[in-house]
Amino acid sequence: MKKETRVALYARCSTHDKGQDPELQLRPLRDYCKAREWTVHDEYSDVGQSGAKDRRPELDRLMNDARKRKVDTVVVWKLDRLGRSLKHLITILDELNALGVGFVSYQDNLDFSTPSGRLMFHLLGAFAEFERDLIKERVKAGISNARAKGKKIGRKPLAPAVAKKVVNLKVKGLSYRTISRKLNVSIGSVHKTLSNSGSVSAEFN
Repeated sequence: MKKETRVALYARCSTHDKGQDPELQLRPLRDYCKAREWTVHDEYSDVGQSGAKDRRPELDRLMNDARKRKVDTVVVWKLDRLGRSLKHLITILDELNALGVGFVSYQDNLDFSTPSGRLMFHLLGAFAEFERDLIKERVKAGISNARAKGKKIGRKPLAPAVAKKVVNLKVKGLSYRTISRKLNVSIGSVHKTLSNSGSVSAEFN
C-alpha cells in the first residue's frame, strides 16, 4: 500500500501585490498535489505580509506543524514567496530538511527530494555562505576605515555609577542576565564592565 504524503501548501501576497489573491498561487498547487496523489493537510496563506518580514503568522503556523510531524512535504508557488532573503530561505529549508520534510517550489520546478533538487539546495547554501562572507568583509573594511579616521568602535562604557552597581550586584551573586534586567543595560555591557572589574573596583575603593 502506497504511503500517504501529507502536504502543506503555502502562499503569500504582500501589501505591494495589489489585486492579487492567494488563490492564484494555491489553485495550481492543489492540481499539482492531486496529480501526484498527495493529500493536502492544510493551506497557509499570509495576505498583506511583506516578504521582508522574518515572522509571518501563517508561516509560523506551518513551521510549527512541520515540527509536530503533521506534514511530509511543503509546496510553494515560488521560492520568493517563502524566504525574505537568501539567508532566511536557507534557514527555513535547513530546518525542513532536518525535520525530514520535503520541499517543492512549483514555478521554479524544484523538488528537493530529487538528485537535481538536492544539488540546487546545496548550491543555494553555498551562495548564502558566500553572501555572509561578503557581508563580513564589508563590515571589517568599514571598521578599519572608521578606526583609521579616529572613530571609536564598540559599545560606550557604562557611566561610573552604573558600572559600580554592576560590580556590586555581581559580588552579591546575581547572574549577568539578572543584572542586565535590573539595571536596564545590555548583557554585552555587563560582560564588558565585569571583564574590567579589577580597574573598576580599584576606582571605587
